[in-house]
Order: sequence, then structure tokens, then C-alpha cells
Amino acid sequence: MNINGIIIGAAVFLSIGICHPLVIKMEYHWGKQSWWIWLVAGLAFCVLSLFVKNDILSIIIGGFAFCCLWGIGEMFLQEKRVLRGWFPENPNRHEYYQTRRKEMEGKL
Repeated sequence: MNINGIIIGAAVFLSIGICHPLVIKMEYHWGKQSWWIWLVAGLAFCVLSLFVKNDILSIIIGGFAFCCLWGIGEMFLQEKRVLRGWFPENPNRHEYYQTRRKEMEGKL
């Protein structure tokens, strides 16, 4: 039997479980302008995965890298979820959200 697939699958599942709440928290506190953090992290983990000698660990790091890169798009989608009222908005950024809602109404 080969347990490597189970280990990699569990690691990627854990990566997704870590990244999704981080996207929500980052959008809440800093807004979608923090998307570049996901880009830097994703690229850093991509490069790191190239230099790790252990195949399983390299695959896990690469999987985490692409979860980070996926987080870029999720940042923009998370703002839309907040604007629709599906997630709470940061009260300190209320004026920003109101402006974005007015912009969205103009596009409809």
C-alpha cells in the first residue's frame, strides 16, 4: 500500500482550511488591497518547493503555494460577498463599502 496520496490529500485539505479563513480575516481588516500578500506567499512557496529534496514535502509545499495563489481571486470575491451582506463588514471601513455599493448599483 502507498499512503503518500492520503498524506498529500490531507495536507492540501488542511491548506485550503487554513487559507479560506485567512482570506476572510484579511479582507475584513485590510480589504482586497492586501491581495499582493497572497501573491508574494504563493511565489515564495513555489520557489521553496523547487528546492526541497523530499518529493512528498515538495508536493505539499507546491499545493500550499497554489492555495495562496488561489487566495488572490478569493480576496476580490470576498469583498463582493461582504458587499452583498453575506459576511460582516468592518465598521471602520463602512464608507468604503458604501461607495463600492453605489458603484455596483450604477453598473446594474
